[in-house]
Amino acid sequence: MTSLDKPTTEDTSADDARAVTEAALFEAFGGVRGMVETVLPGLLFVSIYTVNKDLHMSAIAALAVALVMVVVRLARKDTVKHAFSGVFGVAFGVVFAMMTGNAKDFYLPGMLYTLGLALAYIVTAMAGVPLIGLMLGPVFRENLSWRTRNPGRKKAYTKASWAWGLILLGKCAILFPLYWWADTTQLGWVLVALKIPPFLLAVYLTWVFLAKAPPPIDVFAEMEAEERAEEEREAAAAQGDGTASTAGRHRRES
Repeated sequence: MTSLDKPTTEDTSADDARAVTEAALFEAFGGVRGMVETVLPGLLFVSIYTVNKDLHMSAIAALAVALVMVVVRLARKDTVKHAFSGVFGVAFGVVFAMMTGNAKDFYLPGMLYTLGLALAYIVTAMAGVPLIGLMLGPVFRENLSWRTRNPGRKKAYTKASWAWGLILLGKCAILFPLYWWADTTQLGWVLVALKIPPFLLAVYLTWVFLAKAPPPIDVFAEMEAEERAEEEREAAAAQGDGTASTAGRHRRES
């Protein structure tokens, strides 16, 4: 292997940073299982409704599968935040649809949530406190250090928040006209089709921005180092006091 073929320390650190970013994004957004849990209730609802046009059966089936996914996660002692968010979303959809008697209203809470989330991404990016940074900061163990101590990461988080906001707004621009003009099955199948691709695009862009950004500042490691240093100083001071006390006692005895 020539010197040109050997990986440099800089290349290795860049690969490590990309690997850490991938793992953090996978954890933050739930991975493949989180995507399945997001899609399955809506897919079951529209599938059953397409066959028999029974709102009650479709809604109950969607809610039941969402609850089963939570129970499975609890039984396996896995993280349940994604499954719980799915249950609440499905439950709100069921309540809306049952109250109005309009099957399309099963999708309305989720659509409104998507619109609100898109606006939150954009507004926080404009305000200099990008939402994606608030979400991922604890995952990367940097908390809010990127705001004042790591301008490169703040810029990356801002770009990522803009990407999420614009992608979700584009999704809303497709879904809301369909809510008014299309029937329930058309809206449902389009919504299911748009669950994963926009999400994957936003995650990919987030990965691209963060992979090129400076590494995160591990504030937890800094705090732990400060605590160890403080303990060492206290131990040294106590040892010094003990030595001085012993020397004073020897002088008095002599």
